[in-house]
Amino acid sequence: MEEVIIAPSILSADFGSLANDVKLIDEAGADWIHLDVMDGHFVPNLTFGPPIIKSIRPYSKKPFDAHLMVTNPDDLLEEYVAAGVDIITVHKEVTPHLDRTLARIRNLGCKAGVSINPGTSLSGLEFLLEKLDLILIMSVNPGFGGQSFINSSIDKITAVRDLVSCKPINIQVDGGVNNVIAPQVIKAGANVLVAGSAIFSGSDIESYQKNIASLRCKT
Repeated sequence: MEEVIIAPSILSADFGSLANDVKLIDEAGADWIHLDVMDGHFVPNLTFGPPIIKSIRPYSKKPFDAHLMVTNPDDLLEEYVAAGVDIITVHKEVTPHLDRTLARIRNLGCKAGVSINPGTSLSGLEFLLEKLDLILIMSVNPGFGGQSFINSSIDKITAVRDLVSCKPINIQVDGGVNNVIAPQVIKAGANVLVAGSAIFSGSDIESYQKNIASLRCKT
């Protein structure tokens, strides 16, 4: 069994002390820092972009995992790279030339991911596996934190696991993940868990350590 990677979503952090929260979750055992970028168009919420990411980059050496929930990801890829991200994930639903976009992300020096909404099929991904480092299964409809896990996501995770087979592609799940859901998605094949409110409950490093550790349990 692969090691489980925990990627806290700073969408649930305290934006008034964001740098400090990033530092705390790093020290508490986070493997990646997950950045939910929302544009108010593809999803109804608006979060942050390259300037904020750049401002918090000095507070962690962990991989910065940027999930671009935006209608025009191709327009700002260089800015995200310059801000210090390590992984860039774009949505299958909005990227007309996905093969080209993934190749460009890799050419810019980042790992490339594709995200699939709950109502989106996996069709076509079989032709892109050589350009993918990560497939993100959205287990809620994107746009807001604190939503409940959509149970049909388990079947989709299993289908992605079968599609990926032995290829070195991370399978990430995002939405409603807590210590009850985590063992289910790990069993289905996910190895990267994004969690927001399940990690940022409490406000100190001890709470974050406990919450992160609870998500690693496989039973």
